[in-house]
Amino acid sequence: MAGRIATFIKVAGAKEPVLVASCAFGSLSLLLPFLSPYTKYAVMINEVTPYNYPVPVRDDGTMPDMPSHPQNPQGQSLEWLKKL
Repeated sequence: MAGRIATFIKVAGAKEPVLVASCAFGSLSLLLPFLSPYTKYAVMINEVTPYNYPVPVRDDGTMPDMPSHPQNPQGQSLEWLKKL
């Protein structure tokens, strides 16, 4: 069976080398992602990345327990920045 496939590829490569090369590149492009070591890390990163991100709530003065800005926890001021 393998001999028949090899003979077919040789004959097809002699008649239509561009077609055989494009089929070879196409099949490699389907197989290489599964053989790549980076696939493991890409899957791990995608599993821990949240699908929905939290939406920050802006304070309009009617919510005293909410911070005025997401990076400003519990109303801490930026006085330290002004002192620099």
